[in-house]
Formats: sequence, structure tokens, C-alpha cells
Amino acid sequence: MGASDPLGTALAAAREGAALLLEHQHRPLEIQEKGRRADIVTVADRASERAIIARLRSDFPKAAILAEESGSAQGTSNERWIIDPLDGTTNYAHGYPLYCVSIAYERDGDVLAAVVYAPALEECYAAERGGGARLGETALSVSSIDCLGDAMVCTGFHPADFERNAQYFARASARAQAVRRDGSAALDLAFVAGGRFDGFWEFDLHPWDVAAGMLLVQEAGGRITRVDGGAAQVDARSILATNGRIHRELQGVLAGEDKQTS
Repeated sequence: MGASDPLGTALAAAREGAALLLEHQHRPLEIQEKGRRADIVTVADRASERAIIARLRSDFPKAAILAEESGSAQGTSNERWIIDPLDGTTNYAHGYPLYCVSIAYERDGDVLAAVVYAPALEECYAAERGGGARLGETALSVSSIDCLGDAMVCTGFHPADFERNAQYFARASARAQAVRRDGSAALDLAFVAGGRFDGFWEFDLHPWDVAAGMLLVQEAGGRITRVDGGAAQVDARSILATNGRIHRELQGVLAGEDKQTS
């Protein structure tokens, strides 16, 4: 483990962070709002992040770190870790099991290794650039659904942003077989990689929400762009991730176009 094994380090760090999430879930939670209504953080987020950062700094002392709760720490190498210690905090606070730890390793701006670990589900998703994606020891592949009418897709948005997002939810609901809103972008992307969802879109995201999940989808054979079809980047602020087969159709539907092509 160490600089030659970023995936191994990410897996170890994710397990350590996740163990703290499970430990804190059985205690009274200290919940605070971070800036606006329903944007919360718990003592578990912070405990998980401290453990993850300690592991990453031990194995990669020169790497920069971007973490949701503590922000950005500069490094002295071309490497960066992108961390969400608890994606799906509101789910976690209510005992809803769809939450995860998300860790991505980036070198020269390219994400090369990723882990999304959902401890309540006992599911660990991992990927390496060029090496495929897996759930535990099982290789992942996106779904084979080729029509939005047969697809289950997912989205996410903050409750305060419902008015902006309602139009997209309505458009997708009119065409897809089902639309879900589960509250964890990283886990939603992992579910696209594993074929549970056929597509996912969301706006107003941060790098720690998507960096790991993007690599999972790509390595599982899926396609990722911005919602408007532009090039996908970890800081693009919007994402459209699909199995590839329904990408053009879903993008068109979200844009308000009446296209039947996939």
C-alpha cells in the first residue's frame, strides 16, 4: 500500500471512515445546518473525514486533499484526493441506508482510482482507470436497457431547489418507466455503474459528489456528460450519467425536446 497503490489506500480509508459512520449511528447524533435549511452536517461526517484524511496523509503525504467538510489542503505533488466522508447525510440522520463514503484519487487532473462504500448495504464499489469497475469481487457493467420508456432513472436536488428541478423531473417522469430521488449522488452513480439505474442527472454538484462515481460509470461501460451535453468534468456542476444507450434520448427529454432516438 502507499503511493504505488492508490486504490488500496482508498479502500482502507473508506472502510475506516465507514466504520465510524456505523459506530456513530447508534449514538445520539449532533446535527447542525451548514448554510441553508436542510443542508446538514453531523459529528459522524467530521469523524469519518478525520479518519480518512489521516490514512491518506500517512500513505500519500505530498498529495493535495479536497474534502467536503474541511475544504482544500495544498500538496507538493501532482496528486489529489477528493473526499466525501458521508454522502447522503440526511439519509444517514434518519436511518435510511442509502449513504456512502466516496473517495477519488486524481493525478495530473485525471481520476485514476475510486471507491464508493455504502456500509449499511455492505457494498463496496471500486474502479481503476483502464482496469474496470467492480462491486466487491464482481465486475460491474451498465444495463442493457436501450429505451427510456423501459428505464429507471434517478436524480437529486436540494428541497429549496425544487422549483428549478421540477421541470426536469416532470419531463423524465413523462417518458421513463420510473424516476427516483435517493439523496446520494455518489451512490446513484455507483448504481448506474452496476445497472440498477439506467441513468442519473443532477445540477449544483461539487467534485466530492461525483469524482469517484464518474470513474465507476466510465469503467463499467457507461457514458457521462454535463446535462447540456458538454464535456464531463469533476467541477462541471452538472452531470448526466447513463448506460450510453439512452443517453441522447434522456438528454433530449431533459432539454424539452421530443426525440425518440437513443
